[in-house]
Amino acid sequence: MSLGIPQLDAALESSLTADMERVETLLRSHIEGEYPLVIETSRHLVEAGGKRLRPLLTLLGAQFGDPTAYGIIEAAVVCELTHLATLYHDDVMDEAPLRRGVESANNRWGNTVAILTGDYLFAKASHLLADLGPEAVRLQASTFERLVIGQITETQGSTSGLSQLDHYLHVISGKTSSLIATSIRFGALLAGATPAVTQSLTAYGELIGTVFQLADDVIDIASETNESGKTPGTDLREGVPTLVTLYILESDDPKDAELRKILSAPITDEAIVASTLVALRNHEALANARRILVEYADLARTQLTSLPEGVAKDALFNLCDAIITRTS
Repeated sequence: MSLGIPQLDAALESSLTADMERVETLLRSHIEGEYPLVIETSRHLVEAGGKRLRPLLTLLGAQFGDPTAYGIIEAAVVCELTHLATLYHDDVMDEAPLRRGVESANNRWGNTVAILTGDYLFAKASHLLADLGPEAVRLQASTFERLVIGQITETQGSTSGLSQLDHYLHVISGKTSSLIATSIRFGALLAGATPAVTQSLTAYGELIGTVFQLADDVIDIASETNESGKTPGTDLREGVPTLVTLYILESDDPKDAELRKILSAPITDEAIVASTLVALRNHEALANARRILVEYADLARTQLTSLPEGVAKDALFNLCDAIITRTS
């Protein structure tokens, strides 16, 4: 299993790889049950793979305490189960036909089954969580609240007093950054890291979550491959605003008028998708998006300055580079 972190210390890589395999084993075994259809539907996205970023961050956070402490593997699985559950619900709301390169659950089994599968995964996450103590339960509850509010905020549209871009960053904070920050916080808490270290890691997680989402925005426009797990231009087809397109939608430059019109709704014509991608790749909005991405990555790195020196800190620092490199 490739961890995707450049210049990773060999001993740490070996330890993390072994623990990620334990995470994968528990993840797959935990969704076994008495109902064949539920097993089939819940394993659908597990089998499709994914980056497993959240469990990896839980394990990295644990490196700042006792990484062998009880509950760390379980917490990593809780985070991935929570993430997977939100994907089932997201695909229903977005009417997405594909997820991680395979047919989405809602497209294959219908919306009702997809929603209930997401609920089932939330229940399985809660089952693991119950043994991790009240502080872990409270953390998960507050994270779940942020996930829901983030989705509602996105659904309701632009927030009063905020630009479209600021509104979008606010949505990312709830929908993406919240769970990524919680993932690394779980590791630190359960490993017994100091409160100061735990707080720094949580702040890093918030920012790296934003970096991760903004990187996917850039990849959806800039990449000519499926490296992000979706076909380039997917957001254009679905009419989903992203960092790149929001720069143009908020532009008052007359030269952008036609592009603004095209981007104001889902694009169903594949020829127009292709020509729009070319236009966006040559537009300054893409360069602006890359600049914002780097700025957030730099902010994430600053949260690491107070952490103890060592290979775990280096790994988190280099993870920023790995996420940005995916967009170049």
